[in-house]
Amino acid sequence: MPLLTPDAPLTDGWHPPAQSWPNRYAASSERARTDFGVPLGTFLQGEPLPALQWVSRNDALAAELGWPVHWADEQALQVLGGNGLWPGMAPMATVYSGHQFGAWAGQLGDGRALLLGEVETPLGPREIQLKGAGQTPYSRRGDGRAVLRSSIREFLCSEAMHGLGIPTTRALALVASPERVRRETTETAAVVTRVAPSFIRFGHFEHFAHSAQPRHHEVLHALLDFVITHHFPQLAAQPQPALALLDEVVRRTALLMADWQAAGFCHGVMNTDNMSILGLTIDYGPFGFLDAFDPDHICNHSDTQGRYSWNNQPQIGYWNLRALAQALLPLIPEAQADPKVVIEVLERYEQAFIQAMNARWRTKLGLRSEQPGDDALCIDFLRLLAAGKVDFTIAFRRLADFDTTVGADDVRNAPVRDLFLDRAAFDAWAGRYRNRLQAEASQDAERAERLRRVNPLYVLRNHLAETAIRQAQRGDFSEVQRLHRLLQQPFTEQAGCEADAGFPPEWAQSIEVSCSS
Repeated sequence: MPLLTPDAPLTDGWHPPAQSWPNRYAASSERARTDFGVPLGTFLQGEPLPALQWVSRNDALAAELGWPVHWADEQALQVLGGNGLWPGMAPMATVYSGHQFGAWAGQLGDGRALLLGEVETPLGPREIQLKGAGQTPYSRRGDGRAVLRSSIREFLCSEAMHGLGIPTTRALALVASPERVRRETTETAAVVTRVAPSFIRFGHFEHFAHSAQPRHHEVLHALLDFVITHHFPQLAAQPQPALALLDEVVRRTALLMADWQAAGFCHGVMNTDNMSILGLTIDYGPFGFLDAFDPDHICNHSDTQGRYSWNNQPQIGYWNLRALAQALLPLIPEAQADPKVVIEVLERYEQAFIQAMNARWRTKLGLRSEQPGDDALCIDFLRLLAAGKVDFTIAFRRLADFDTTVGADDVRNAPVRDLFLDRAAFDAWAGRYRNRLQAEASQDAERAERLRRVNPLYVLRNHLAETAIRQAQRGDFSEVQRLHRLLQQPFTEQAGCEADAGFPPEWAQSIEVSCSS
């Protein structure tokens, strides 16, 4: 199908009504160009891909958007592959900058992403973005494409995180093409359709704050007004709106970091351009879920210094917030006279994270109340896991079977006890755990039900994704679709999926993911 122009959009078949696309960011970009001569991005269309086919679709998300059951027709396939437009779309690539691996990288932007526009839904306005739709002015010599391998990982993990209750961008669809794309090897192309209230990042603010171009600071102020008006309207009446925004982002980022840590999730590339202003998990690349617990686990083969290890993620969250605060300084005149007003907001991060993290560990241990010594009990359990390289997800899940009516060494506690080579160390901890549970009159059956609602049975382990990828590369997408269904209900035992909840196979240790993943 030839690439269509905005004057000739696809109109046959079902499509969201043209008037339902408010495209507020596109309109703001036009105002910034008119008023200040500095647009927020570049309007362009995707580069066509041949022989598109559906890999997987998220019909549950489509229903949440208010789309009908028959939404995924041939025209939707072409639109979500970058080969056409629905009426009302105003596709654009946005510009931003950022710090990558702690160093200022300068201008970045949507190098392989295309914001199709924003559509009204029962959930409120949602931006629809294609990842892998071709080159943009911000591709930095890249081809603008995404490969099937990395696209499968993003499609599955977006919805896995949503199933876990962790704030995230969503994935509506995944389409594939036989067009060849060169990475470490030659692979085939794919396009992921991503959905979020906004894809604005810390880097959007950094771009306009650190530019020496005239009037960029006026655009920075316009960007602040846009974000507050459309995403944080409760902050509009604050006397210091930029400071109020920073405070809200500090809170959301602290909660997100606690969510990641509690799920054993490693992002892999926590650059400031990969940090959402809304506190969403964004940009799935070399991510990973912990198998054998190692606090210093590095999921990104490209991260040779371990900057983004699991243990470092909370600290990097704070580092990135400092970079955002620096970008917002021109909008906080009070900080010129007293820098402490910004420092005090940033310092709230540590306490917010600690409180959120401790609450999550208590929940994962089944503790209903907060008592002295709880923090040590939680930390010591993690130390036990680390000392024995015990599987993170399985260990927490099996705590649901812990029986407080017998000793730790009783056969009824074997499912969790047998995970630990150092039985004496486990028994000592388990004795403290049993005493703590009995102190709040915890009932085993009721607690087991609670624990199974917070400790997942299924997570997107690398070997599960790798198996789906290998089958898809042979033209069989059934495993992608099966995993997609499975991960939507990660806490519920599903028939025939015992292996998905089991220990990773030996070959999984050889899987490496990098920034190209």
